[in-house]
Amino acid sequence: MQAEEQPSPGDKSGQQLTGERKGRAQKRRIVLFVVASLLSVGLLALLGSQLLVPAQNQSDAGSSPLIGHPAPDFTLGTLGPHSGSAPTIHLASLKGKPIMLNFWASWCTPCQHEAPLLQATWQRVQSQGIIFLGIDFQDAQSDGLNFLRTYGVTYLNVVDPDGSVTINYGVSGVPETFFLDRHGIVVQKVIGELTAQTLQSNLQAILRST
Repeated sequence: MQAEEQPSPGDKSGQQLTGERKGRAQKRRIVLFVVASLLSVGLLALLGSQLLVPAQNQSDAGSSPLIGHPAPDFTLGTLGPHSGSAPTIHLASLKGKPIMLNFWASWCTPCQHEAPLLQATWQRVQSQGIIFLGIDFQDAQSDGLNFLRTYGVTYLNVVDPDGSVTINYGVSGVPETFFLDRHGIVVQKVIGELTAQTLQSNLQAILRST
């Protein structure tokens, strides 16, 4: 009878090395899987936390490349019943006075909410030489006028018929408000509905400007 061949020591060491390689590869796959899972969980948690933050709580302070720079100049017609013959407002002619620029539209619900606050504040601070200027954006003339009548708005308002001024200011939605000092420099921008505290603090900042 032919004797059975016994595996050589070299064959055993080869099988052992192959087993070790497989083990290491399996461990690497497990580690990579765990790391990928942890990253996925962290990303989902981050996204979830952002989605749970109400939009109105993200609308106080806004960053803008215009802050610290001269406000883009413009000449726009005032919001009135006869747009063709309405007098115009040239922003540069208002230099020397602190200015609040408020971009709004009649169909904008937050704009409706903040309108009484703006009007009441205007009545209180106009004697201090500050200018309130509303800029009506993407609105029908009749709707804009009705908005002013509904909320008793008496400060200056102009119309941006083609949206060019709104674009120049980088406005992504209404309302957005810019605060300009006496030199026409943009001091602050507020995205979303103004609160009494935010409005007052920013007005004080531009009133103190020299």
